[in-house]
Amino acid sequence: MTFKTWTRAGLPALLAAAALALPALGQPVEAPAAASPAVAAAVSTVNKGDVSWMMTSTVLVLLMTVPGLALFYGGLVRAKNMLSVLMQVLTITAVMMLVWALYGYSLAFTSGNAFIGGFEKAFLAGITADSLADTFTKGVQIPEFVFIAFQMTFAAITPALAIGAFAERMKFPAVILFAILWGTFVYFPIAHMVWFSEGYLFTLGALDFAGGTVVHINAGIAGLVGCIIVGKRIGYGKEQLPPHSLAFTMVGASLLWVGWFGFNVGSNLEANGLATLVMVNTFLATAGAVVGWLVIEWIVRGKPSMLGGASGAVAGLVAITPACGASGPMGAIVLGIVAALVCFFFCTAVKNALGYDDSLDVFGVHGVGGIIGAIGTGILVSPALGGAGVADYSMGHQVWVQTQATIVTLVWSGVVSAIIFFVLNIVVGLRPSVEVEREGLDINEHGERAYHS
Repeated sequence: MTFKTWTRAGLPALLAAAALALPALGQPVEAPAAASPAVAAAVSTVNKGDVSWMMTSTVLVLLMTVPGLALFYGGLVRAKNMLSVLMQVLTITAVMMLVWALYGYSLAFTSGNAFIGGFEKAFLAGITADSLADTFTKGVQIPEFVFIAFQMTFAAITPALAIGAFAERMKFPAVILFAILWGTFVYFPIAHMVWFSEGYLFTLGALDFAGGTVVHINAGIAGLVGCIIVGKRIGYGKEQLPPHSLAFTMVGASLLWVGWFGFNVGSNLEANGLATLVMVNTFLATAGAVVGWLVIEWIVRGKPSMLGGASGAVAGLVAITPACGASGPMGAIVLGIVAALVCFFFCTAVKNALGYDDSLDVFGVHGVGGIIGAIGTGILVSPALGGAGVADYSMGHQVWVQTQATIVTLVWSGVVSAIIFFVLNIVVGLRPSVEVEREGLDINEHGERAYHS
């Protein structure tokens, strides 16, 4: 037991036990009942404040997904496809939670090899309310059920992020099957490689505090591959395809920002001083990115837009995600501004030049922002720049390690995602008919509309 754990949990438990052991004056002394090993372990290692914060963080990440991401994406599509996006996000969330409990958690967080875990905890076998999660990367023990639930929300939101790249033009069954297959063959292995102590990228020394590689680069490149294979929306580049409700998008972006504190600060797994640094960094990087995006948009286009501000907020949140526990506050601001400028460039100039139809700029914001954050972590962790530092730190070496982690994620997710899309196209077909796409997915796939005149 470390000194920190002893002073936080062991000493109060010892004092409480001593008080209970002292008999009232004049009363006979009775032998104390022996505590079960599980209870003794829980008393010595679990802090109720940490557990409370982790349960709160888990709910905050769910808030990011439904309603946050659903409204953010829903506002960006046309009215005839609003309900389909809401349905896709909601259904993916529910399905991935079930998949996580059945075998996803086991594949991501049990021993196997450097690339994937095993099935020893499939169906959550052997886990009880007294089980403690050995969280490896953070050195903290919390009840395993809360760790399962927290990581489950990450597994749910990541494929939901990817679908924004090919929104408005993919069949509902194909979307749901994509989420299941992609979670199984892409998300779970990457999570294992990055966040499990035996994982390839973890042993390499890659730093990813809350999911720059696991979530954002992963979803971003999958979205790019998907939008290219599925093809462009009908009328793309020939007619206007404007968002139908930027008000919904603003509300969704705001919910994402609020929920992201669960995403980032919760990834610390305990409520301590480092968690407060992560919180400040999540505020400042996002603020820097909002201002950076609006300024560059104002210069280039003559007017700052609400959509630009919302996009900047998400870009800043994405970029700080892997670096939030490593960077200092000033480094977080710089990272947010840089991410906004580069993501703006990719969402406009690069996207237009290459002609791919990334409907909701998933690659431009999540993919590119994740790459900037992942590689930038290697720089900002430097103590000379106000970062937290790591053992035997060398900026060149750490940047190279971060680059390797980025490349592995891009290649693994890109190649496997392409295979999944090709298989789905053969088995169920990816796109609806031209008539269905023109009329809208809401009425044709779900028999209802988001709005009625």
